[in-house]
Amino acid sequence: MASLTIAGIVYLLAIREFFATPRFARRVVVIGLVMAAVWHIEFLRVPTGADDDIHRYLWDGRLQRLGYNPYIVVPSDPAFGALHTPETRTLNNPDMPSPYPAGAQLLFRGITAIHESIFALKLAFVLCDLIIILLLLDVLRCTQQGEHWVLAYAWHPLLATEVAGSGHVDIVGVLLLLLSFAALERRWRTLAALAFGLAVAVKLLPIVLLPLYWKRIRVRDGALAAVVVGLLYLPFLSHGRIPIGSLGTYVQSFRFNDPVFATLERVATPQLVVGLAVLLGFLTAIWMRRRSADWSSDACAWPMAASLLCAPVVYPWYLLWLLPFLRSTSTLPIIIWTVSIIPTYYVWHLRALGRPWVLPGWIALLEYGSIAVTSAIILLRRITRPVALHSPADYAE
Repeated sequence: MASLTIAGIVYLLAIREFFATPRFARRVVVIGLVMAAVWHIEFLRVPTGADDDIHRYLWDGRLQRLGYNPYIVVPSDPAFGALHTPETRTLNNPDMPSPYPAGAQLLFRGITAIHESIFALKLAFVLCDLIIILLLLDVLRCTQQGEHWVLAYAWHPLLATEVAGSGHVDIVGVLLLLLSFAALERRWRTLAALAFGLAVAVKLLPIVLLPLYWKRIRVRDGALAAVVVGLLYLPFLSHGRIPIGSLGTYVQSFRFNDPVFATLERVATPQLVVGLAVLLGFLTAIWMRRRSADWSSDACAWPMAASLLCAPVVYPWYLLWLLPFLRSTSTLPIIIWTVSIIPTYYVWHLRALGRPWVLPGWIALLEYGSIAVTSAIILLRRITRPVALHSPADYAE
């Protein structure tokens, strides 16, 4: 916790320098990326937690290769006990089938077919991280932004911790979403649509960005992407139904770091509140789409952040989806959030001591209070910004 706290503070100081300096020398960027690679390698060597999600990924991939459906098989079922390996016996929530979408499932199968191990999955995710950095550099050049902003992504404490350290599949979805962003920037509309569809097939969060693609991609491209995503589910169909695994249980029962959701849940059902979270993301995307005809990184960050704010579960690695799109002052509250969420790791420490799985109130206050204070300061500065005075010559014809 001490190391992460220091890393978070240093990261925010670096962000301040990035905003203050339009351009950095290329050697600074190169040295910075080398530093990021070093600590990624160090985290890659660290063993994952006994019940980290990556153990479920390994189990799901193994099940598929053995001819079973991960949306049906319950890991704790004694009938399937012989299918476990030492790396899958400790997976979390063993009394539920898998909740991950079909794109993620096929990815698990593909990686485990090459080598069935936790390390192979982590290595694949770190390679995705490397590709994101290269792709982000290309985006920055195309949009004529300073290349040093790639360090705002590569240096983030969550990245090394949750990708190289714990190995979360979200990074694959982030790569696909950034690929869609870059393709649309170059007006490669078919690729943009397909990459977006595949990103949704890894995790459902980016679905709220759908309004941003309105009139930016052709109808046939959108239809093609929908067909491709639909085909991904064919191997998992059960009695002609699209499988959702334990997704319903996740919505109904899973809670973590959810002050907004907990407040709304007092007056509405969990399903309705989740629907409102998705709706808020859609409305934010619609507003961003109408606000500007330009394709901007801000437009990708805010809708997903709005939905996550109202989600029933807000784990730190969920914010990985936002990191490649945070490089403007308008996204400063989100940047603060990606750091202020770090203290929630304290709950894992409490659980190791046998304490309840409950987020202490002071951590929630620190996390969301930081966002509120930052937003208030930005709003106040905009309201009190002096109005430019004009001389009579300015209005002369």
